[in-house]
Amino acid sequence: MTDDLYAELFPNSKYILDRKTPTFGEFAQVWLNSRVIVDSTRDNYKSVLNRFWMPAFSAKRIDVIASAEIRKAVAAIEWESPGVRRNACDKLSSVMQAAVLDGYIARNPCLSVSKVKLAKRQVDPFERDEAERIIADLYQHLQGPTRIYAAYFEFAFFTGLRPGEQRALMWSEFNEEKRRAHICRQIVKGELQERIKTKSVRDVLLNDQAMHALSVARELAAPGARFVFPPADGSSEWVKSDSTAKKYFLGSLTRLGIRRRRQYDCRHTCATMCLMSGMNPAFIANQLGHSVQMLLSTYAKWINSTSDWAELSKL
Repeated sequence: MTDDLYAELFPNSKYILDRKTPTFGEFAQVWLNSRVIVDSTRDNYKSVLNRFWMPAFSAKRIDVIASAEIRKAVAAIEWESPGVRRNACDKLSSVMQAAVLDGYIARNPCLSVSKVKLAKRQVDPFERDEAERIIADLYQHLQGPTRIYAAYFEFAFFTGLRPGEQRALMWSEFNEEKRRAHICRQIVKGELQERIKTKSVRDVLLNDQAMHALSVARELAAPGARFVFPPADGSSEWVKSDSTAKKYFLGSLTRLGIRRRRQYDCRHTCATMCLMSGMNPAFIANQLGHSVQMLLSTYAKWINSTSDWAELSKL
């Protein structure tokens, strides 16, 4: 008897279901291969699936994986942090939801697995006076090729670009006459990617401080240089990691006695300075590459702070 005839006579037999329904491992591989994503994202998905879910589910038919089994697997893993657990469970849920859409299962079993609530990372910007002192200190102490890092942080404080976006900025995207920078690529794990985090390119307007930073970078640029902020040691065309400029940034904070914070807080500083200056939130959101909703939810404290005392005086 052929498999086709057997399937016609006994459509719900275990033999036929085993042949027709993929295992979790098979389906996850097809799902991953079909995703239109950059290599770094694909590698992250693959790492999460292999590390956390393949040991428990790779050989199981995807339609027999129940919520209780997923909860048991989650409980058996020693998670590094709530964030790692949340990310891994989200990836598993994405695979299972694809199986629902493909008709292999009727319901996503991950929906019954409780999600870890993550504490939102606190925004910790510098005060404007601190930002200006850091910039002045860097220009005072950095000489020769390393002066590029003074320009780098001046530009970061007054444009609010994500570090990966700024390190990928090319001179060809800079329009001096219109005082604009076209943001269309980023550096991820040292590699140049022709996309940005939100997948929407944008033009950023440049104020006097940002233009000054670019003028310093132009003076330091080697003939034919493509990137605005290359590493001072000439080891590559672009700065591949935040750690390259880190020691100069932290050195300045130490000299000035300013509390240590991340380089990424330069971006938060720009956002809060704009808000406290009374700029239109829609304009600020476009500058930063945020949605207005994300901007307002992230920086609500600074929106209120400019008028808190005026509001209190109404009492």
